[in-house]
Formats: sequence, structure tokens, C-alpha cells
Amino acid sequence: MTFTLYDTQTRQVREFVPREPGKAGLYVCGATVQGSPHIGHLRTAVVFDQLTRWLGYLGYDVTLVRNVTDIDDKILAKAAEAGRPWFAHAYKYEQEFTAAHDALGVARPTYEPRATGHVTEMVELIARLIDAGHAYPAEDSSGDVYFDAASWPDYGRLTNQSPADMQPAEDAGPAGKRDPRDFALWKGHKDGEPATASWPTPWGRGRPGWHLECSAMATKYLGPRFDIHGGGLDLRFPHHENEQAQSRAAGDDFADYWMHAGLLTVGGDKMSKSLGNSLFAADLLAGGRPIVLRYYLGSAHYRSTLDFSPEALAEAGAAFERIETFIERASDPAGDAPEPAGAVPDEFAKAMNDDLSIPSALAVLHERVRAGNTALDAGRGADAASALSDVLAMLRVLGLSPLDEPWASSGGPDAGKAALDALVGAELTARADARAAKDFAAADAIRDRLKAAGITIEDTPHGARYTLEGMN
Repeated sequence: MTFTLYDTQTRQVREFVPREPGKAGLYVCGATVQGSPHIGHLRTAVVFDQLTRWLGYLGYDVTLVRNVTDIDDKILAKAAEAGRPWFAHAYKYEQEFTAAHDALGVARPTYEPRATGHVTEMVELIARLIDAGHAYPAEDSSGDVYFDAASWPDYGRLTNQSPADMQPAEDAGPAGKRDPRDFALWKGHKDGEPATASWPTPWGRGRPGWHLECSAMATKYLGPRFDIHGGGLDLRFPHHENEQAQSRAAGDDFADYWMHAGLLTVGGDKMSKSLGNSLFAADLLAGGRPIVLRYYLGSAHYRSTLDFSPEALAEAGAAFERIETFIERASDPAGDAPEPAGAVPDEFAKAMNDDLSIPSALAVLHERVRAGNTALDAGRGADAASALSDVLAMLRVLGLSPLDEPWASSGGPDAGKAALDALVGAELTARADARAAKDFAAADAIRDRLKAAGITIEDTPHGARYTLEGMN
């Protein structure tokens, strides 16, 4: 089966044909570390983690580059407001993003470059653009350097816009520009800005423009041409449009495919300070199970808008508990669950290969859970074991297998459930010992004690199982 992806630039679902057979190079725009990560950041991270895992399952050697923008106007402003050095401010929130990604089981990228570590490459890229006639230093001696939008005939190609219809670029003042649409490649140092937030260049001290950073880092680690460039839908314009323009104007082929994750809304509205509806990662992760949050964030098609509500998250939690309950029922009584099979079901693979259709893939997963439960109820152990193997294989691809990190590190989906398993397991062992000694009064007393605590015991051919009241 071929793997297809929707390419934003061509506006078509295209067969994925890598630049180099057997390898896949992927650049994803990471965090601008001006503040704490919110649920929209988490959704994008999960989407591209799903893509990376699926490419790996298909046999590709994946190189994933996810950058950190650790210098820009907002970082400088918010650091000053907080009364801390800009680099300390950026590092604080970079750590928060890393912690949130780790909590959700988002795999670390192959490389995670910071913008401030690649100023040399950025200066070189600017020089190439000036030499090619596609960039110019500002004429007002500000130290700014601009991309000459009118000099590049394909400007607007990614987002299918005519330059004449574009709004002026707002990333730098208009005084030194030839055209309002020209965007900043380099920003000259301004009075009042920290001296540490500037670097020497042939055009004066200053710092990089946002768009320039990603072009320099992507080509350093993936080469002048690579396979997939990804990010959130809100980055298409101006960020990705400008990245592509400056990279190709400098002579780099840049990305063959452009992939964008849909937005996340809250109650139908985009998150904003004015509406007071921002949902921060730390609050969501502290208030529920990270594995359930990951399941929820990855359950919709990546190109669709995902509207968050507590009810939708609760429904996702109930759906995932049904999966977990089946795994518990079908696993070996000694706790030695079988390793998942190497191959996922064909229908699951078909869904994933069709533009990463996660909803269709999850439908296959839940069908196998239902079939496995039916087999257990009928005493068909071999069929149940086959279903369990399929379920675990699919969960592993989705980054949701309870046998894998980070979920397995605490002995289960979370520390609370691991503790409950241990306590109830001890009671079940005592009950089994009492029944073996024909002390049925003691065995019944243990069952009744557990029932009073909301725990129901089910005796199966594989041993006793328990369910917590309210679990499906």
C-alpha cells in the first residue's frame, strides 16, 4: 500500500515519494518559547508524533527536526515584563514545553536546534539572498535587512495568494522598506533592547527575523531539499509562505510536501486572552490522565478543527478505559501480557496510509476490542489472544500502548492505577488462597469488602479480574 498525504501547496492528496528511498526528512516548526504551552500546542505535537511513528512503522529511517524559537519580539517584551533576562525567560518555557511533550509520550526529535545557536547560518543565507538580488539592507541605516517580495515571482504560491492582495508585513517598521509586503530577514538592534539580544553582521548588530530562522535550521540539518515541512495551520501565512520564498529564492529546493495540523478551539472559539478561554498544558495534565489527553488530542483527523470541551474529554476517557479493560481481561493472569505482533491489521494500515486517517484507524481498533471481548465471553481463548495482539500493535503505533514508555514506567497507565492494581491484587491472591483451602467464608468476606469499596470481582477461566464501579 502507498502512503498518501494532503499537500497544502498543491491542495491535493499526494502519494508520498521520499527524496531518498527508505528515508524521510521532516521539519516541524516548534515552540516560540514566550510563555507556557497550551492545548493547541499539544495537539500539533501529537499530530506530528503520529506521523513520525507511522513513517517509522512503514520502515522509513526518519530524521525529525523540531526547532525552538528562543529569540523574538514577544520573548524580549515578556522577559522585560517579568523582570528576567530574555534567555532565562526563553529557557524556562522551553523546559515547560519539553515536560509537556514528555508527559504526552511525544518522542524527542532527532535534532531540536535553537535559533540563537544558528546565527552564522542565517547571516550566510541573507548574504546569498542579497547577492541573488532578492534582499536588501534598509535604506534608513536601521540595520534591518528585508526580503524583496516583488523580486520573487512565486511569492504567494504556497497559500495561493496574489501578492497584490496581501497585507503589509508587520514584523518590522515600514520606514526602510521598498514595498510594504517586504518582510524582515534581520532586525537591527534598537535602543532599549538588551545588548545580549544582538549579534554582529556586515549590516550592523541585530537579531534574526522569525521566518529566516526556520529556513536556516531546516536546510542545515536536512539539506537544501527535504521531504516534509509541517506545523500548525495558523503558520501557513505569513511564516511558511515566507520561509518557502526566501529559501527557494536563495537556490534551495526546500520542502517537497507541506503538511498542516488543524486548529483547536474551545467552545467554538479560538483561544485568546480576551476571551479568557486559554487551556494550559500543565493544568490539563495535572487534572487528568496524560494518556487519555493524548488519545483525545489525536482522535480527530489532523486537518480538521478539534473543539475542546470537558464532555468530549470525558467521552475520550470512557472510550480509552474500554480499551484498557479489554487488555486487562485478556492478559495473562500473572501479568505477563504478550508482546504485540509486528503487523497491524490491514484495515488499520489502509486508514493510516490514507492521509493519516486516525478516526478510521480508531474504528478498527475499537472493533477489535469488541471482538476480543466477545471471544472472552465465549471462552475462545485463541481468538481473544489474537485480538489482544492486534490491539496492542495498533496502540503502539499510536503511541498509546500501556506496555511502552512513558506509560509503562509507573507499572501501568498511571501511578494511581498501579497502586490500585497492587492493593486489589493482594486481596485477590488472599481470596484465591482461601478458596483453595475451602475457606469460603473468608473468600466471600474479601469479595464483599471489595464490593463495598466499589470493586466488582469477575471469575474467568484465566483467573479473577476486577472492575472499578463506573468503568466500562
